[in-house]
Amino acid sequence: MGKLLIVFGLAIAAVGAAMWLGVPIGRLPGDIVVRRGAFSFYFPLATSVVVSVVLTILFALLRR
Repeated sequence: MGKLLIVFGLAIAAVGAAMWLGVPIGRLPGDIVVRRGAFSFYFPLATSVVVSVVLTILFALLRR
């Protein structure tokens, strides 16, 4: 449990540092954006895939 809390804390700190430095998070080239007049739809497809791969690797490392 301690390892998990440390990893989550470091991940949150990394995301915060990236946002502080101005790195755009969540607007990858594979994300779907539809804008029609006053209607807009955003589906973060590529962002979801990247987050899934990172979490899979993270949990595989923590399981060992």
